[in-house]
Amino acid sequence: MADVKKVAFITGGNRGIGLQTSRELGQKGFEVIIGARDATRGAAALQELRTDGVKAEFVLYDAKRPETDQAVKDYIESRHGKLDVLVNNAGLLREELLGKNASNVPEDVLRETFETNLFAVVRLTQTLLPLVKKAPAGRIVNVSSILGSLGMHSAEGSPIAAAKSFAYNASKAALNAFTVHLADELKGTSVKVNSAHPGWVKTELGGPHAPMDVADSARTSVRLATLGADGPSGGFFHENDRLPW
Repeated sequence: MADVKKVAFITGGNRGIGLQTSRELGQKGFEVIIGARDATRGAAALQELRTDGVKAEFVLYDAKRPETDQAVKDYIESRHGKLDVLVNNAGLLREELLGKNASNVPEDVLRETFETNLFAVVRLTQTLLPLVKKAPAGRIVNVSSILGSLGMHSAEGSPIAAAKSFAYNASKAALNAFTVHLADELKGTSVKVNSAHPGWVKTELGGPHAPMDVADSARTSVRLATLGADGPSGGFFHENDRLPW
């Protein structure tokens, strides 16, 4: 019988939304590989997943260390030969979430935020794309944020009007642009690329006042990771709702 195992790699998979995404994909039968920059935390997350009955592996991945990209590719290629799902979940927020700082955001904050939230994602995706193309139905999920929606920010009476953290928001808008461009480039292939807004979630990044619990945080990423052949590509979604760019 042909090998029907499906493999998913989730960056920042050792905690919060990434860990929950790993858990739910594992419960759907995926062999999940969690990427994290801290081996101790990665091992703890791996044990948690295995206790939950998930078939899981751990590999060191650090968005700030480009050399880990190739190490991840080598690991996946040698053990699995292909990659069915890539969830670019790792992200960084260095500003006040409700700040308004476009006039004075420090350059180092801009650079670090874009390095993690955009450049590292593009670099890793380019590295792993050959493995995704080997899968029968490759799926790439870029975990973005509604705060990257220029349409929402500029709308009259916008519900996100107060959240003008420029570096973070701009990095997510740029990530959305990557989604659009890559999806267009891959038209006619079996690979689908989409952006996901998980919601405002109680995590280290989202803070304690967020309305969503971690248990509900993976719905959008998991849905986009498991789209059928008739599913969308090049979109921006929260759960079943399409969001404006």
